[in-house]
Amino acid sequence: PVPAPAPAKRQLLTSSQDKPAKVQAAPESGPAAHTPSAEALMSGARRYAQLQARLDAQQRAYAKIPREKFITARTREYKYAAYMEAWRRKVEAIGRLNYPAEARRQGLSGSLRLSVRIAPDGSLIDSVLRRSSGHAVLDRAAQDIVRLAAPYAPFPPDIREEADILVITRTWQFIDGRALADN
Repeated sequence: PVPAPAPAKRQLLTSSQDKPAKVQAAPESGPAAHTPSAEALMSGARRYAQLQARLDAQQRAYAKIPREKFITARTREYKYAAYMEAWRRKVEAIGRLNYPAEARRQGLSGSLRLSVRIAPDGSLIDSVLRRSSGHAVLDRAAQDIVRLAAPYAPFPPDIREEADILVITRTWQFIDGRALADN
């Protein structure tokens, strides 16, 4: 059994007698009560100037960040797909001519993923191995082929308007120690 709640105390909130209500007078406001001191004004102005300088510095730093466009085999936008196709053909041609002799002798096969960063003038910025083939010889060969194939075509004006750097990520396949294919 749950015990019953204790009865609440009742308080009279209204009365039949009229009592004059005391109304507090509003404080008198004068110009001296709201005027900050010269020191407070200068301090506020300094804080504002510091914040404005910090904001300006952040905006200048942000404007210097290069605009990167990431493209892959799934990129369908014509201007990027066309550039990447020309890049792929060049890399495969250089790859066939410079296939690593050690990989050919050993008959190594493997697939790897490589990201290549290209500047607007077509120069190679860098290449990053994203997934290894499991064979250091093939991984090194892919990066060597990318370096040998550079420089690439400069960006067309429509790409240059949108990107400062193209990042092409592709999967490379070294097949039976004979051929290089880019997917």
